[in-house]
Amino acid sequence: MRVSLITVSYNCLNELMLTAQSVARQAVDNLEYIVVDGGSSDGTAEWLTSGNHAVTNWVSEPDSGIYEAMNKGLAMATGDVVGFLHANDTFVDANILKQIIACFCNGDIDLLYADLEYVTNEAIAPKVVRYWKSGVFSMNKLRQGWMPPHPTVYFKRELLSRFGNFDTDYRISADYEWLLRVLTAGIKVEYLPVVVVQMRVGGASNKNLCSIIRKSREDWCAIKKHLSGRFSVLIMKNIRKIGQFFSRKNN
Repeated sequence: MRVSLITVSYNCLNELMLTAQSVARQAVDNLEYIVVDGGSSDGTAEWLTSGNHAVTNWVSEPDSGIYEAMNKGLAMATGDVVGFLHANDTFVDANILKQIIACFCNGDIDLLYADLEYVTNEAIAPKVVRYWKSGVFSMNKLRQGWMPPHPTVYFKRELLSRFGNFDTDYRISADYEWLLRVLTAGIKVEYLPVVVVQMRVGGASNKNLCSIIRKSREDWCAIKKHLSGRFSVLIMKNIRKIGQFFSRKNN
């Protein structure tokens, strides 16, 4: 089974290199690693040209935002299964993709997700500040604000022909809208109950008050579209995050 892993970046060469090193440590064969760079001016294109990395296919050109870049990556992907690992995020160990591939090979599933840790920005020995334990999927939980962490999601590429790519009308919440789109359609889902990714704190959805407000508005648009406009979903989606700051893997 071939996995296509996509990283998008813009003017964050050091962070991209950290992520690429994490990918290079994965104990799998036949991995397609795609980088979509937004035309950075920090030497990213030169580093990609050097070939001194695990990247197998890449492009560096301007785009209109993260979801256009992610859609470019999807168009480039040729693997049976597709996932994203954003610049500055890392796998927790060298066997993560091996475990994910085994789940797809051993079960009849369309989409897999797992657990995630938010960590501080140190490249070496970052501290965990938030633990996102996903739990088993159900439609009832989806209506209660539940959602798996997008960086842990892997899916069969054929889902794109059924459900389409990310909707770039959403500037911050297109990943949430896409997941609602597919999860409410009755696809076959599996939960891998392990932490697979460490995500550095920060990001477009919570970097300032304006971003938080915009994300809430976009989340609400997605909820109206796919969950019959239940305002309680938006409230519970945010309340659920509070417990992640107090959770631990051994709980």
